[in-house]
Amino acid sequence: MTLDTANLNSFYNKAYDWIITKGPSVILGIVLLILGLWLIKLLGKWLQNGMHRKDVNPSLRPFLTSLILITLRILLVLTIMQVIGVQLTFLTVLIGGIGVAAGLALSGTLQNFASGVLILLLKPFVVGDNIIAQGQEGTVTSIQIFYTIVKTFDNRTVVIPNGKLSNEVIINISREGSRRVDIEMKFSYGIDYDLLVGIFNKTVDEFKACLKTPERRIGVSVLEESGYKVIFNIWVKAHGFTDTKLSFQRELMKNLKLDGIKLPGMPD
Repeated sequence: MTLDTANLNSFYNKAYDWIITKGPSVILGIVLLILGLWLIKLLGKWLQNGMHRKDVNPSLRPFLTSLILITLRILLVLTIMQVIGVQLTFLTVLIGGIGVAAGLALSGTLQNFASGVLILLLKPFVVGDNIIAQGQEGTVTSIQIFYTIVKTFDNRTVVIPNGKLSNEVIINISREGSRRVDIEMKFSYGIDYDLLVGIFNKTVDEFKACLKTPERRIGVSVLEESGYKVIFNIWVKAHGFTDTKLSFQRELMKNLKLDGIKLPGMPD
């Protein structure tokens, strides 16, 4: 009984010493944990409202908010462990090693992720834009964190990693809203240039898809021994550009023939 009493007294003494020495730190850590979690929750609401006001892409808002809040919570826990007196040397080395290994293994994935965030924030293109990238031309149908989906004009679905898009040239062919149609044709010197101007203006006036501004343009582009080349420029809406160009070329060719203009390759 005497031994048991001595052990019990020893336990009580150690517990008392621990409470005296560590108790305030533990209480402080608990208070900091509760206060920190409350502040992080408020920060999450502030971030959501701020990103909504800044018109950040809706698909990016939850991810960015979660990433920031999780990072803050981890930092909060590590800080509280330091306040309580828990040694973090081994834990820090372990986390660092795991981070380096994961970074090397996921380098390509992380690059695509970072590029996806930049694309959603900087908006070099948005869903619905027509772009030329990685040798593909089509309409952007979806922008994800890791990749972008482009539907080509011949109905192919192309999945492009965002890392490729952020490091290469992207041509946005629809952002400005209009595009120029360039048509170059060759005529013999026996065909009067002013006649061609009249036919061109008539075709543009009758073709409803032509935009009023910028101005149409016609001019002699090349002089050769066998004839001269004329370039025709009109402006049309960016969306539906190819169909509009094909229709205008058909109308121009028809009007040239109606006015007796002989095109190269036509029989005498």
